[in-house]
Formats: sequence, C-alpha cells, structure tokens
Amino acid sequence: MPALLAGKLQHAVHLPSDSGEMPPSTPIKRLTRHAVGLALNAIAVPAALAHAGEDHAGSHFAWNPDPWIIASLLLTTILYVAGIRRLWRNAGNGAGVPRRTAAMFAAGLAVLAISLVSPIDTISGELFSMHMVQHELMMLVAAPLMVLGRPLAVFLWAFPADWRKRIGRLVRARAVQGPWQLLNLPSVAWLVHAAALWAWHFPSLFQAGLASDGVHAAQHASFLLSSLLFWSSLLGRQTALRYGAAVIYILSTAIHTGILGALLTFSTRIWYPAYTNTAAWGLTALEDQQLGGLIMWVPAGFVFVFAGLAVAFKLLSPQAAPGHAGAGAGQG
Repeated sequence: MPALLAGKLQHAVHLPSDSGEMPPSTPIKRLTRHAVGLALNAIAVPAALAHAGEDHAGSHFAWNPDPWIIASLLLTTILYVAGIRRLWRNAGNGAGVPRRTAAMFAAGLAVLAISLVSPIDTISGELFSMHMVQHELMMLVAAPLMVLGRPLAVFLWAFPADWRKRIGRLVRARAVQGPWQLLNLPSVAWLVHAAALWAWHFPSLFQAGLASDGVHAAQHASFLLSSLLFWSSLLGRQTALRYGAAVIYILSTAIHTGILGALLTFSTRIWYPAYTNTAAWGLTALEDQQLGGLIMWVPAGFVFVFAGLAVAFKLLSPQAAPGHAGAGAGQG
C-alpha cells in the first residue's frame, strides 16, 4: 500500500512538458520529487489505511513509548517548570529569565520530543532519509532553542536555597570548572560536535546503531549532548568576541556537514545496507540514502547559514558592545 501510493503521488508531481514528454531529470530534481512524494505519502498513507479498514497505519506510524526517553523528557520539564516558578516567585514574573527565553526552551523541548517519540522515530528505522530528518531536528532545532532557554540557570533554581549553595560550591570546584571551561571553548566544542557527527556516520557505527537499541541510544545521546555543547559555547556568552567566533564556527560547520551530505547524495554505492524496506516507501535504498544526504546538505546548510547571519547581525548591532555583554541568553 505505501509503495503504491508513493508511486502515484510522485507521478503527480512529475508533470509533462508542453510537448507531452516528460522533462529530463537531474539527480537533484529526481530526489526533490522523491522528497515531495515521500511527504505526501506520509500524509496519505494513514488515511488510506484507515479507510481500507487496516489497523490504523500499522507499524509504520507507531509512536515510540520508550520509558527512558519519556522519563527524561518529563524530568527535564519538571525541573525547568519548578525552577522558573521559584525564580519568578522570588524575583518577579519574567525576572532573570524572560518569558520569551522560557518559551524558546519549551519549543526546543517540544521539538526534541517530536523527534524522539513521534512516528518520525519509527519511520527512521526504515528510511535513512527520515533518520536524517530526526537528527537535524535534534541538532539544529531542539539544541539551540534549549540553549537559548538558559536551562542550567533555571535547573539550579528548581532546588531549595541550601541545595543551590551546595551545587554552586560543587560546580565552582577546580575539578569541575577546569574540564567545563575547556569543553566550553568554541574550538573544543566545535571539534567534539564534528567528531560525533562524522564518527557516527561511518557505516560500521551507524549500522551498529540500527542493530542495537543501546548503541542507538548512545548515538542519539552523543548527537544531542555535542550539539548542546556546540551551541552553548557559541551562544552562552554574548560578547563581541564570542559573536565573531560564533560566525566562523557556525559557517565552518555548515561547510563540513555539507561535505558529508554531498558525499551521501552523489555516492553510487549504498553505505548503510541495513535499510532493506525502502521499497515500501517508493524508494530504492540508494535513492533513500541520496535523499538523506540532500537533507543534511541543503536544508541543514540553510539553517547554519541563517544562524551565522543572525549572529553576524548581532555582532554588528549596538547590543554587542562591551557595555551590553552580559545581557540575553547566557547560561548564567
């Protein structure tokens, strides 16, 4: 059923020319048609299956009820809500952490939940391209929004005053401050982020993640944590120096991730043969891989470029002057 619908939908977006002949197709155009067809397929299949009396959308569109993921999301939500309530109760509504900042964290956490719990996670086990959508949502949308929400400062306020003092003494200890300051250097965070991205896309490691829930969890944890570290190192302290470094590191990340995406897009061999069910979605395994590379290359590249331009605009604005250095989205 999915393959039949996919074929019809992809044919619908491949229109003939005025002469009645189908226009010549470049690889990028063909992958774009597949992307449109896949998106329409994802919308049409559940309705078609329900209309046909099948068990909803079957396993294709099942949600992921992983208790560890749900518990982690709930714990994060509880800590942030408790922290923001105590902070605003003591300092006034919107004080310390403005409502807009809290809203950004909530949006980031919602995107993270969608990427890990919704059918995106289920389909990513069948399609490499959807797996790339999942990873980009985690690393390029959820992570920076959560960083801009100042979670560390808010989490601290979730605890009573005496606990906050103890935690404060602990994090100020040299054994903690030294490694944290090292990791929070933009150059180090950039390297950690790049190493995690490239290492996990080696075929042996990526396929190990598909074969083992534990390895898959480690992959997602490393992607999320390295992305949080990357964005925190660039957005955590709003100074002119940090803004200048952020532009360089963001755009250089766009370049190296674009290279990886291009390698996947133009490869003529299958990197991840574990994806064996792509035909059900109207794609060959190679087309699915190329579509995933295109997602990593083009849409993700636009996000990085947009972020770099936004930071550059901040750098050139009056608020980037030394007198305004402490304002905004720092991690406190």
